[in-house]
Amino acid sequence: MRRRFFVEKFVAQHAAMKGEAAHHLGRVLRAQPGQLYELSDGTSVWLGRIESVDRDRVDFKLVEELPAHKLALETTLLLAVVKFDAFEWALEKATELGVSHIVPLAAERSERGLLAAAAKRADRWQKILIESSQQSRRVQLPTLHPLTKLEAAFTTFHEGVRVLLSESEEALPLKSILDGKQSNAAVLAVGPEGGWTEAEFAKARVTNFVEASLGHLILRSETAAATALATLNYALS
Repeated sequence: MRRRFFVEKFVAQHAAMKGEAAHHLGRVLRAQPGQLYELSDGTSVWLGRIESVDRDRVDFKLVEELPAHKLALETTLLLAVVKFDAFEWALEKATELGVSHIVPLAAERSERGLLAAAAKRADRWQKILIESSQQSRRVQLPTLHPLTKLEAAFTTFHEGVRVLLSESEEALPLKSILDGKQSNAAVLAVGPEGGWTEAEFAKARVTNFVEASLGHLILRSETAAATALATLNYALS
């Protein structure tokens, strides 16, 4: 199976890959003129033949357009910032599961030190999204939003089915909430270690988020995010 890479744009049956991606393809993968790769500009996908390889640039001639499989469900993940190794694992898996928007969330129980350092991780996180999108052969990259406070996120992202994962005994199973639902959009909110505060639950209710349970076992934030996204895909796609 040919590898897929992202390029900025297609121009007159040509495309150019620049910077770090071009360096990786040319120097690490040792790409040569004549080799074929799949290329996406975020809208369409083409089979491209390498014409030339320079230090930080690879030029392609577009050979034929390929099927671009668009995602049936537009999902926004509101993910509370947790320890970075776990958070970055969640970014990777969310991308593979087709999430459209990822919003790092400043929850009340998020560690202050992690929130302060989050902005410095943005480039690394964007690189994770690119690599995961290429690996999973997506057509379009997910959008990584800046660190957002919870109330702003709840009022800004409200398309389709709105779900807040909860450990409360009163929370309904996610499966039962999704039974019979028909929507091409969903917003999923996943809290930090220690869970949501009562004030955050109240803000969620005001913005029509439904509390949902993933069962009696207590899952880490990254595991809960992947599990819930897979369930949303199954139920709504």
